[in-house]
Amino acid sequence: MPIGPHIPGFPPAWRALSLPLVNRRPLLAAAILAGCSLCARGDDAPLKVSYQLDWYPAPEHGGHYQALVKNYYRDAGLDVTILPGGPGALAVLKVATGRVDIAMGRCDDIILAAKQGLPVVIVGAQMEHDPQAILLHDESPVRSLKDLAGHTVMCRIGDGWISFIEQRYGISFKQIPLDYGFGRFMADKDFIQQCFISNEPYMVEKQGVRTRALLICDGGYDPYRVIFTSQAFARRHPDAVRGFVAATIRGYQEFLHGDAAAARALIQKENPEMTQDVMDYSIGAMKKYRLVEGDPSKGERIGLITPERMKAMVQVMIGLKALDSPLDLDSFVSFAYLPPGFPGKVAPSQP
Repeated sequence: MPIGPHIPGFPPAWRALSLPLVNRRPLLAAAILAGCSLCARGDDAPLKVSYQLDWYPAPEHGGHYQALVKNYYRDAGLDVTILPGGPGALAVLKVATGRVDIAMGRCDDIILAAKQGLPVVIVGAQMEHDPQAILLHDESPVRSLKDLAGHTVMCRIGDGWISFIEQRYGISFKQIPLDYGFGRFMADKDFIQQCFISNEPYMVEKQGVRTRALLICDGGYDPYRVIFTSQAFARRHPDAVRGFVAATIRGYQEFLHGDAAAARALIQKENPEMTQDVMDYSIGAMKKYRLVEGDPSKGERIGLITPERMKAMVQVMIGLKALDSPLDLDSFVSFAYLPPGFPGKVAPSQP
């Protein structure tokens, strides 16, 4: 997820979607022609399910690894293979064309994909709040997102939060493309850049630079990070999707608050950059900022997606002109796969 072994500066997970959705149609057409099912099984065997991460294995994926090593997926009748992500993961296309069964991503990306006709459906939350943030030197005069006015920010050009923050606060700031490194930040105390709050501040502070970070979701641009699948897979295997979501929720509860030694060991085996100190920091940040669990006082909880927040995200995207018209929730999200008793859950139906 946030840290990967091949790119200087360990770019965060949201950078993995390197192609705008509007430019992915040729890839989609080719993938449909070559698409195949990954779900063949014997009558009594667990259903084989492939799960695509957005980035290299990291603590932010810990709930999935906990569910894997504790056999919670197996108990749900699933034989889950977790696939590492990276810059070319293209999870949306893989899910839409059946090359991968289930994946994770950001809900605004899935909404855009559905608007363009890709048959994908959100079935649960992987994180209640997105970890994207603004990284600052501790002595920076920027104390809020509004204070970015007139400054230069190294960021991923075109991200929805940029237009949102400028519109909300009536400001503008200069943007320069993210270079995936920290060299410029460490050399210039006035430098500002986009980051992933659950580990990048720690990587910089290990180099002796004191930092602060401002969560972008605190400014109002607040997409879920979600679990999604294809419409076809959800129709064929509703119990599998339901079981995957429930096992993942249980995995995250234990990974954050229970014995996660085996899951941490597997993450470190698959990504040696995940040292114990990095994992300690990441888990602490996920708890501190309530990224996975959300704010209970607002009715948030691990795995929860609600119609209200999904509708609000659609309205935000319309305001930013990322969408030209409202989008029915049924076209990109189903609440039928949440565990019993979750707010917003409805009777099981075809997604």
